[in-house]
Amino acid sequence: MTRAELVSEIAMQTGISGEDVDKAVKAFVSVVTEELKKGGKVQMIGFGTFETVGREAREGVNPRTGEKVMYGPSVLPRFKPSKTLKDQVKAGDQ
Repeated sequence: MTRAELVSEIAMQTGISGEDVDKAVKAFVSVVTEELKKGGKVQMIGFGTFETVGREAREGVNPRTGEKVMYGPSVLPRFKPSKTLKDQVKAGDQ
């Protein structure tokens, strides 16, 4: 599902205009992004948690040359689904 399809579906289910839904989706993404930049997390009970995880510096290999390369430490965003979400998705498979 694309962003436009998401906005359209939410607008259809709620009766809110597509323009207003698009603003809300943009605001949601912005708020989550800013909180993760600060090292915080966003927890939505029944859905999941957006958080960051740190990666240590590590050594890799350039597949073309076989040369060893050092990668510095980094911070990555992660989403951890709630048990409720996992159970609902699993129930949909049956």
